[in-house]
Amino acid sequence: NLSSQALLFTRQFEEHVLLSERHWFPVFESVLTRIGAPLIRTALKQAMAYLAEQFVFAESIQHAVERSGQDTTYRYSFDMLGEAALTKEDAERYYQYYLSAIATLSGHARSADIYANPGISVKLSAFCPRYEPLQHLRAVEELTDKLLTLAQHARSANISLTVDAEESERLDMSLAIFAAIFTHPSLSGWHGLGLAVQAYQKRALAVIHWLAALAENQYKRIPLRLVKGAYWDSEIKRAQENGLSNYPVFTHKSVTDVSYLACSQLILSRPDVFYPQFASHNAHTLAAVYYSGKQHPGYEFQRLHGMGESLYHEIIENQHWQIPCRIYAPVGHYHELLPYLVRRLLENGANTSFINQLDQPDVSIEALVRDPVGLVKTSLNKTSYVLPGSLYGGQRLNSQGLNLADPELLQQLQKDLNTLADRHWQALPIINGSRYSGEQHPVINPCDNRLTVGSVVYADKKTIEQALNGAAQAFAEWRLCPATTRADYLRKAADLLEQHRLELVSLCIREGGRTIKDALAEVREAVDYCRYYAQSALELFSVPLKLPGPTGEENLLYHYGRGVFVCISPWNFPIAIFIGQVTAALAAGNSVIAKPASQTALTAMRCVELLHQAGIPETVLQFLPASGGLVGQHLLPEPRVSGVAFTGFTETAQFINRQLAQHHQAIVPFIAETGGQNAMVADSSALLEQLVQDAITSAFNSAGQRCSALRVLFVQEEIADKAIAMLIGVMQELSIGNPGIYSTDIGPVIDKAARVLLNSHLAIMRQQAKVLYQLPLGNDLQHGSFFPPTLIEINALSQLTQEVFGPILHLIRYRSSKLEQVIDAINTTGYGLTLGIHSRIDANIKAIQQGVKVGNIYINRNMIGAVVGVQPFGGMGLSGTGFKAGGPDYLRRFAVEQTVTTNTAAIGGNASLLAKDLR
Repeated sequence: NLSSQALLFTRQFEEHVLLSERHWFPVFESVLTRIGAPLIRTALKQAMAYLAEQFVFAESIQHAVERSGQDTTYRYSFDMLGEAALTKEDAERYYQYYLSAIATLSGHARSADIYANPGISVKLSAFCPRYEPLQHLRAVEELTDKLLTLAQHARSANISLTVDAEESERLDMSLAIFAAIFTHPSLSGWHGLGLAVQAYQKRALAVIHWLAALAENQYKRIPLRLVKGAYWDSEIKRAQENGLSNYPVFTHKSVTDVSYLACSQLILSRPDVFYPQFASHNAHTLAAVYYSGKQHPGYEFQRLHGMGESLYHEIIENQHWQIPCRIYAPVGHYHELLPYLVRRLLENGANTSFINQLDQPDVSIEALVRDPVGLVKTSLNKTSYVLPGSLYGGQRLNSQGLNLADPELLQQLQKDLNTLADRHWQALPIINGSRYSGEQHPVINPCDNRLTVGSVVYADKKTIEQALNGAAQAFAEWRLCPATTRADYLRKAADLLEQHRLELVSLCIREGGRTIKDALAEVREAVDYCRYYAQSALELFSVPLKLPGPTGEENLLYHYGRGVFVCISPWNFPIAIFIGQVTAALAAGNSVIAKPASQTALTAMRCVELLHQAGIPETVLQFLPASGGLVGQHLLPEPRVSGVAFTGFTETAQFINRQLAQHHQAIVPFIAETGGQNAMVADSSALLEQLVQDAITSAFNSAGQRCSALRVLFVQEEIADKAIAMLIGVMQELSIGNPGIYSTDIGPVIDKAARVLLNSHLAIMRQQAKVLYQLPLGNDLQHGSFFPPTLIEINALSQLTQEVFGPILHLIRYRSSKLEQVIDAINTTGYGLTLGIHSRIDANIKAIQQGVKVGNIYINRNMIGAVVGVQPFGGMGLSGTGFKAGGPDYLRRFAVEQTVTTNTAAIGGNASLLAKDLR
């Protein structure tokens, strides 16, 4: 068919022209230039129209019914094209589409056998903008109501309704919704509610057993569509990113094929509870099902419109298999095609795809129809995927995540956090292992200012001096501590952080206002820092670097710690950044004075206790909660301070830099990571749904209190109105409130002072700009430091004179011809931390990437959540000094270098040279 021919042509073109005939490149460039942009655009539109016709059955349900009525060979199941709803408007529109489609189909369901009539397929994600595990209570309630109404209409129309399978993290929710509908009294005796089961999921057989018991209990049959699964690549990536213990899907295609056969056997064995529907484009799979089901009273095959046409033509029209076949027929408009089209092309074009291999002349028939059981036995160990925990190979372990899609785990997590919610904590200076008492200052919960989380004792001038004395004395021995020992301590610390994850998460929520999801991610980041810097220390400090030189001479380069490092951490990442700074300094052989932010000293102290428990000597790591003014006056000017690591506001960094320059004869290393006027640039080719999701996440996650958070969104004017409407729609779905409840999206800002600054900025913007939307705050939040997500349209970046540290997103429209001016405006701010690009035009991506002066660029994704060792983080200009945290060069800034040159011939001749001569 057309898709297969296109794949074959593309492969041949690549092999014979692009790879072997590169001298044709200038010719192609010349031809394309002469053709001109208008003609190219016309050709591309024509090509997309062909693709749409190949994979989309019709633009409307009326047209689809008319077209399917002309085909008596196949049955049809219609799916209204559209991806997951992002807004209530999206969800309602899709819902009405399906109601209309069912009404249209009702006049064409003429058979008494419901399975012989056309059917409808639905994706639950199309009906609820928050169909996700952390919102499962809301999602299940909303979707149960909507799906019940659709099912009741389908019953009246005498057609079947099948719930499509989606990502594995939605499986539990989908089963809960399905069970609620299936057992509803209004659907008693109706056998038309179906479900799709994915064979690549490891839970597939268990799901089928569960469905069998459900159907048996209700004395009904379930039309069960067995598919292999269409989200494999995203399932693998999600498990790796989330640090899960294993993958939810099989990692080998041959194992999925075996699973499909096993599932088919189970389904065929229960004709009393299932009407089997086997969806496949694989010849071996179809043959296996056919011969296994010869005694079965009735089942059907299914294929996707635009795929597997030649295969099904052979088995139905030439081989005359008396098995009905149903075509899964997408219905919709061109602008809704792209995500579906990409999945189909990826599925068709994958190297392991049956359809792809069918077009390869070098693949034999025997190889195409080989028994997957035999393939599993011979190839299972050849292409094994490493588990998510071993993502980074033998160098270090990936940090452990929690599977928040597991409802039992989620409930237990909430229960455990509730148990810790009343615990009272205390922070105080720990100097040379001794805990210093003094006046206790209450730590206020930003979610509810009436509540205290604990108390903190601040160091005075004398305590600061004692901390410095202790750290300076400890340095001499710690400097010579083997790198292997220091690395062992840090790896032990990583293990302890994971073991004490719950109490750290609880502290982070109550003291820092972080949501459960954010707090869990922060613990993971801290664990990654420990393990990454442990490995970096081994590479840089364990053995000297041998340098080349003349014979008779040995040249070695050693790295050692500098001395006493002062680590000043912020409140917005009280675990991750605090641990990152401290462990980097320790790994490099420095003694450390850790000064936490006053707002989050409780969290920092618990981290220090765990580092001490891991083996870090108490004299090497001093904990110093103190006012910033006192530290600036009595610690930073001290000549025994050999370096400072700081994360915070740019103005504070500039003050520290002046202090170090004025009071130290030696040039003291200052490692600073500061703020940014971070922008995202989206041109008209951006996929709007992805752009909006990424912008919302980047701007409002952690209440916008990230250094990397999105502050300014540049949107090309052609898509600006649609982008604004969708941004507002998604903002309306956000949940702001108690961060200790897992369904909360956005918690409070850190304190009242932060809220005052945000309100001041908002007041100015109301006069100088246009406030497009602000999420309403509930009356129950009046006692907390809450500031709602806000969207403001401004005319120019120059209207923002400083960083706005909170959940405010500014939007600027721009013309495509002014892209260079956009780049200049971003660079003119002087900040250079993070930047996002949303575009499908390589030339635009390249121009922005090469033009902007920022440390981290994220393309077609959100721009927060840098992963240690994967996306080293840090900026330039007003945003930091480098090197990047979590990067291969970071520890060098904490170290001094020493070259040792030895004249090996001084003992009486060059033995190595003589040995070579003798040979």
